Amino acid sequence: MNQNRSRNSVFILTGLGVAVAIATLVSPFASSDPDGLDRVALDLEFENQRKEDLHATQRPLSQIFDEYALKGVPQGLATPLAGLVGTLATFGLAWGAGKLLARGSSDGNTPPHAESPEP
Repeated sequence: MNQNRSRNSVFILTGLGVAVAIATLVSPFASSDPDGLDRVALDLEFENQRKEDLHATQRPLSQIFDEYALKGVPQGLATPLAGLVGTLATFGLAWGAGKLLARGSSDGNTPPHAESPEP
């Protein structure tokens, strides 16, 4: 069991390392062209009709992030740092959710379909 846990840890840390490397090293090369709805808005010429969402600008994360960059950081570091923070936050949320779900399923109660029939 300990060897499996060690293998899992190596696998998880390797995956996290690859994700962090991609998020920080490749993100500066991302296209600056508009994506998704921004591109459609430009093509159909309604980009200036956008209404500001006051609630969105008052949220805590809107004070830290601007589009795909970190506010208050030199321009060359803003996008890689946003990628790093986003990757670590996503990993942390997934890890925490996994721990909560695993804890809930291993509380000693077996689900009804997993019980063996009595003789």
